[in-house]
Amino acid sequence: MSPEIVVVGEALVEVMRKGVDQPLYRAGEFLGPYPSGASGIFADAAAKLGGSVGFISTVGQDDFGRCIRDRLEADGIDLTHLKVVPDRMTGVAFVTYFRDGSRKFIYNVREGAPAYLDASQVQPEYFAGVRFLHIMGFALTISESCRQACYKAVDLVKKGGGKVSLDPNLRPEVLTTEQVREVCRPVLAASDLVLPSGQEAMMLAGVDDIEGAVRALLAQGPGIVALKQGDQGSTVFTAEGRIKAPPFSVTEVDPTGAGDCYGAAFVIGLLEGWDLARTARFANAVGALATTRQGPMEGTFSREEVMAFMAGQQGGM
Repeated sequence: MSPEIVVVGEALVEVMRKGVDQPLYRAGEFLGPYPSGASGIFADAAAKLGGSVGFISTVGQDDFGRCIRDRLEADGIDLTHLKVVPDRMTGVAFVTYFRDGSRKFIYNVREGAPAYLDASQVQPEYFAGVRFLHIMGFALTISESCRQACYKAVDLVKKGGGKVSLDPNLRPEVLTTEQVREVCRPVLAASDLVLPSGQEAMMLAGVDDIEGAVRALLAQGPGIVALKQGDQGSTVFTAEGRIKAPPFSVTEVDPTGAGDCYGAAFVIGLLEGWDLARTARFANAVGALATTRQGPMEGTFSREEVMAFMAGQQGGM
């Protein structure tokens, strides 16, 4: 049986500074490892929200890989096509936060297990019943073999009548903007849903204003652009117009993964057949909740928890 949602992309652990304004070039305390990777966070969030999810990825045969596998298996994700690479280290991201809200990353992914994801893991029979495939732009930048695996999955899902969502998830630490735009182009053209921040929309479209960038993205194929706007909520754009979804108020602890959780919730809403306003409101709640816990994958919640949170705030579903 195929899962309804499949994610193809990177899995890694994250090790973060304990406090803010602590540059990575100085000695200091760290927290972690936490299971992470934008693709992995999306998969975990979708599963916690009740989705049937399969995750195609690679990890090393080490304790970091076990950290990731244990967490995803516990949350009900199908790992049939997750590959353990015996001679490569599981991907790692070191991150520090600054008081102005910015972050600095150091990655070990292109030299580690994430780079060894390949098209042989993307089996046609596994995709027979897939309704949504999710791709992160970061996964397209890791290696040629990883990129080809994503492209193959997109082709299989579209031929089978399923839909594709793309989160640009741009990481200038890995490739230049021009290079990212190039590798994202085939997935963007096949996408039904794109989930950028404002900066990502402008970078991906090559347009220097958000409104123009969204129009340019819609012109390239997607039917929906869900613009993530942080503490301002989100705005959903289609050819027919736009829907503004207001934010939820929370105390932020760790913003990493909030956009990935937002995207997972948006896909769940579409699969449930909800209208775009309800879907965006639900996704805003999931994204807001994701910031309230330390650790990128610790901010995933069950649907019941999300509904209770929304009911407790004015304007809940």
